[in-house]
Amino acid sequence: MPKEGKARVLTEDEFKRLLVIAKDAQMPERNLAMIYCSFGLGLRAKEIASLKISDLFDERLNILEEVNLTRSMTKGEKQRHIYINNPKIVKALKQYIAWRKKHDIIFNDKDWLFKTQRKQQFSPDVLQKWFRKLYDKAGIKSASSHSGRRTFITRLIEQGADIKAVSHLAGHANITTTAGYVDSNPDRLKRISNLAVF
Repeated sequence: MPKEGKARVLTEDEFKRLLVIAKDAQMPERNLAMIYCSFGLGLRAKEIASLKISDLFDERLNILEEVNLTRSMTKGEKQRHIYINNPKIVKALKQYIAWRKKHDIIFNDKDWLFKTQRKQQFSPDVLQKWFRKLYDKAGIKSASSHSGRRTFITRLIEQGADIKAVSHLAGHANITTTAGYVDSNPDRLKRISNLAVF
């Protein structure tokens, strides 16, 4: 259970339910790509909303493996890099950009990556509301636009990733901030304590 005020970390079943709801809504390709940016790259709503097509794709619309998030895109104006090499993320982004190219009257690679149904750039606030509605439809309580980021960080640490590397990927200046994202649930503590003896 998350501490009060913290966004919920989703279970695998909740994440799958979220994907089903997103696929069943309008603009499913866009929906899935935004979810994977949150859960698979650990991006904040502000960062997702500020992405342009050219930030993630080259001129031939191939996905860039290493993406630079500029200071203006991130919280606290800290430049950082994200890496797009997970096959599920790559697939979601490729399907979305193919859909965008097919449906945009004028396709411009300098345009915003994600747009509302009215073809406007998402503001961070509108994107946060979009995530909240999606969680509500999926019946997931205490989740917010930050749940993807918390799930990203928690899953990496629980799978044994070095906390310094996770902190770097998250764009945290201090690993204490990263550690604060992970709840010490009893199941996790049991698994970890079992690793102590050779």
